[in-house]
Amino acid sequence: MKGPAARLIVFAKAPVAGQAKTRLIPALGATGAAALAARLLQHTLATAEAAGFRALELCVSPDTTHPAFQALAQQPHAMWTLTLQGEGDLGARMQRRLYAALATAGPALLIGTDAPSLDAAVLHAASAALADHDAVFVPALDGGYALVGLSRPAPQLFEGIAWSTEAVMAQTRERARAAGLRWAELPAVPDIDLPQDLVHLPAGWPERAQRA
Repeated sequence: MKGPAARLIVFAKAPVAGQAKTRLIPALGATGAAALAARLLQHTLATAEAAGFRALELCVSPDTTHPAFQALAQQPHAMWTLTLQGEGDLGARMQRRLYAALATAGPALLIGTDAPSLDAAVLHAASAALADHDAVFVPALDGGYALVGLSRPAPQLFEGIAWSTEAVMAQTRERARAAGLRWAELPAVPDIDLPQDLVHLPAGWPERAQRA
């Protein structure tokens, strides 16, 4: 069976204590927040692999030296291409990697590691949507989005956005509408950013019981 046609890009920050998932430190502590970041990363990578994407890219920050990244790069039959996010705000970094994928591999999806409910079915639906849409989104319940996909360049989507605020998805819709883009939206999902979000972790994850 053929996998989804789109390339899948996963954005990830190195799960370093005191630097990863810092807004969860009040509930989990610095070490616990970093451990959750590492677990979310592994969950996201496993979900992507199980979904059967033929082209997978892990795009990391600040560099590729973290053991979690190196272990992936050193697999004997690596499924993943390891790249760097580089400089700029989130919009500039996402646009750069999506455009690189569009230029070499066709339609592309980009996700982070903070939405564990992005399962294979959602990823397949998002990839399929790009067959007849310029863009696809999975909004996040906090007002942002957990997934963005493009079938052609659309720079307006990433310029002048108030990143990490509840206005992100609304501003993105405005830019898509002004640019005359045809886009699809799938059902919204929760991000795991704040202590109250821990309730949305998969059942059985110990951090779920530690929400503030």
